[in-house]
Amino acid sequence: MIGKKIYCQLTGLAVLSIFCFQSSVIHAQERQNTSRADECITIFNDILRQVDVNYVDTLNYEGLTETAINAMLREIDPYTVYYPKKNDRDLRMLTTGKYGGIGSIIQQRPRPEARGKKAKVDKDSLWTYAVNPYEGKPAQRAGVQAGDRILSVDGKSTAGLSVSEVSNNLRGVPGTTVVLELEREGVAKPFKVSIVREDIHLDAVSYYTVLTADTLPEPVAYIALSEFTEGSAQAFSNALDDLYYNQGARKLIIDLRGNGGGIVDEAIQIVNLFVDRDQTVVETRGKTSQSNRVYKTRNNPRYKDLPIVVLVDKHSASASEIVSGALQDLGRAKLIGQRTFGKGLVQNVRPVAYGGHIKVTTSKYYLPSGRCIQAIDYSERQKGHELKKDTAGGILPDIVLSDSSKVDISYSLYINHYFFDYATRYHRLHDSIATPLAFELTDDEIEEFCKFLDERKFKYETETSKFYTDMIKMARIEDIDSTTLASLEALEPMLTPNYQEAVMRNKEEIKQLLGSEIVLRYFYQKGQAAYNLRFDKELKRALQELK
Repeated sequence: MIGKKIYCQLTGLAVLSIFCFQSSVIHAQERQNTSRADECITIFNDILRQVDVNYVDTLNYEGLTETAINAMLREIDPYTVYYPKKNDRDLRMLTTGKYGGIGSIIQQRPRPEARGKKAKVDKDSLWTYAVNPYEGKPAQRAGVQAGDRILSVDGKSTAGLSVSEVSNNLRGVPGTTVVLELEREGVAKPFKVSIVREDIHLDAVSYYTVLTADTLPEPVAYIALSEFTEGSAQAFSNALDDLYYNQGARKLIIDLRGNGGGIVDEAIQIVNLFVDRDQTVVETRGKTSQSNRVYKTRNNPRYKDLPIVVLVDKHSASASEIVSGALQDLGRAKLIGQRTFGKGLVQNVRPVAYGGHIKVTTSKYYLPSGRCIQAIDYSERQKGHELKKDTAGGILPDIVLSDSSKVDISYSLYINHYFFDYATRYHRLHDSIATPLAFELTDDEIEEFCKFLDERKFKYETETSKFYTDMIKMARIEDIDSTTLASLEALEPMLTPNYQEAVMRNKEEIKQLLGSEIVLRYFYQKGQAAYNLRFDKELKRALQELK
């Protein structure tokens, strides 16, 4: 007994010694890191003082410091961001989905005659447009229409301003008035509208409906969730309750395509609707003990046995990956689409000096199976590149469908805003259209669209034709022999695209894309969503799976 007691005491001392040794190592490392950081701060301060004293002109200290901070943070990762006090509104919108403004997306585009051309586009040739007024928000209620060009805000011209500068002028304290000067196709003179700013809250559930068809044994609920901001879980739950209890849906499709994520607690609450209490949904692991946390479900599930399919794509990120990955790991849902983005870095917002904040990456997300969401090559994903199938990170769906997007005539028309411009004209010429579930463009209307392209002097260039033109130029510079050059030049008629023929080859796709833009003018975002579902191949695959 005495020996056992001595053994336990010795063991305790050994453990204590090891703990003290480890603690001393950790504290030494922390002191070393702090010392290195202090050294770097001293160097920066000294350089700033030297430049301040000796540089020939007066310095913009705030601008220089902000530039230095932003450059430093970009070297770390794309998600660690500094928000000076002047950008508090941007931070508020990021975390809550709310902002004081007019409720319309604005974009800058080259003036019509410059679109699709290789001429250099500078800020003075860019025009600012209202492209997507939200239904029921101040801009739409005041009569602002998609396609209206914004000439000035409160008397200040938008010429030469960036889109963020115009946006900042549009935002302000709820209840205050902003005056826009607009130019609209078909209206002889510019006109002004006064808009009272409101606290804008964007709907997290962008669209929901019940899907029925003769081929479906029972109604299917469809919910598109666009973001994870404050209240998004409650909005999702309310939509599902309506579809289940009031409309009789007995299966569910959750659409997380294009959802860039948001607040993790909202994601946990959504998973909890379908998963038993006290189940691990996600873990965070970081450098400090405060960064290590296990998120578990807290309540009994309300829809424990509801069959679920989740739609994801390469733009589904962060909280979207938590929901889809956890439901997949816990055997509650089947995933369909493309591998998700792979954004498994956790950010916390912390205050810094003089009223600013920093959104800093503190840990990584790990799913119930232990896999890390974060993509190893997230820098490549940031550039739009696909993750390889065997690359760690992201969520690989159970059923992988290839991305149907391609570079063709439709792509060229879209990026050069011809669908948008024609929809603006179509809206001016037609007082009304059929409902989103019935609207269809006719072949005659596609002919009218082609005439519109002629009027705008649209020139269709494929990537092949661009490459061919450059190749001929290089061949002439390199003095290729005349016979070879003549053979290459003989290919020109075959490689020069005819856009009318290309439109006819892709007529059905163009009808859908142009129709979507037109429907948006009359029925806004929810109407456009209903129209697009008619042609959604991934949704059709999900319905097959639920059968």
